[in-house]
Amino acid sequence: MLRRIEKTSTSGIPSSGVIQVGNIRIDTNKRQVYKGDERIRLTGMEFMLLELLVGRSGEPFSRGEILEQVWGYTPERHVDTRVVDVHISRLRAKLEEDPSNPELILTARGTGYLFQRITEPGEASNKNP
Repeated sequence: MLRRIEKTSTSGIPSSGVIQVGNIRIDTNKRQVYKGDERIRLTGMEFMLLELLVGRSGEPFSRGEILEQVWGYTPERHVDTRVVDVHISRLRAKLEEDPSNPELILTARGTGYLFQRITEPGEASNKNP
């Protein structure tokens, strides 16, 4: 519980708890995700993973960081990080229009994963992150 509170206070999630990215709406207060008008059912781990990535959109996370933040343990072997890849794949399948060509959850080559940079309303779209 404390870890979740700490993450929320330092994240880029607005105080309303609602983030709109294209046709995806993420309500972090109700822990619900909508694609258009349809509610997308996520597991608790999938939602925590999405919340982590969205909270620092545009910033890459290594698989090890994701494993520590979401699952709460440090990877001891390279194979331990495969669980992250599997959950990212499931999230993409649920959220992306074309999971094989993702636009929301991106791969940071040589690093891990990141959520596309979310621009604030009125912010110039060509502004560098």
